Amino acid sequence: MSYSPPGLMSSAEIESRTFIQKVYAWMSLGLVVTGACALYMASDPRMIMALMQNKILFYGLMAAELGLVIFLSGWVRTMEIGTARFAFLFYAALTGVTLSTIFLIYTSGSIATTFFLTAGMFGAMSAYGYVTKTDLTSMGNFAMMGLLGIILASVVNWWVKSTAVEMAVSYLGILIFVGLTAYDTQKIKAMNVIGNSGTDEDGKEAISGALILYLDFINLFLSLLRATGRRRD
Repeated sequence: MSYSPPGLMSSAEIESRTFIQKVYAWMSLGLVVTGACALYMASDPRMIMALMQNKILFYGLMAAELGLVIFLSGWVRTMEIGTARFAFLFYAALTGVTLSTIFLIYTSGSIATTFFLTAGMFGAMSAYGYVTKTDLTSMGNFAMMGLLGIILASVVNWWVKSTAVEMAVSYLGILIFVGLTAYDTQKIKAMNVIGNSGTDEDGKEAISGALILYLDFINLFLSLLRATGRRRD
């Protein structure tokens, strides 16, 4: 067991902090790629309209996006590090293309305001998850059950098309993804393997953690946008 003088971090603490920094760096890069792709599509609304009108292309992209995130979540640690990085960024780009449709529904100012609100809430909850000594497993389990509930409610509402259900799902989504952000940060911090810093395994762990937090951020953003976003006239 290593000893560090008071006020100094141990090598394990330094390695853990370095790992978390890698996770946030990759998550941030993913968000930049998503934002760049969405803004490029929004620069010419005709591209978004063409995407929306071509149902085969639109749903094909949605299916590819879903398939890729399932593939990444399940097999990232068995991939080559270069493949894992490419797959993550490609997924972020696909998300940006499909996410660009929000520019047809909400005002640009509302989207920007919601993004910064999301960043603030996400940052606060992620910081809490990182520093707290409280075990957040119960919170995570509760949030996962809630997530399953809103997925089922969203599927039902696809047919019912109830505005009340949509708003309820949006507000519940905010609470759920705020909780998941804290829980997932704590889980990612714990999954770091001390002693493998700089290895391909360490890099793949960072990609895996970045994907989890990226999904929390995007879903929190969409929940906030649906609940508080200003729609176009």
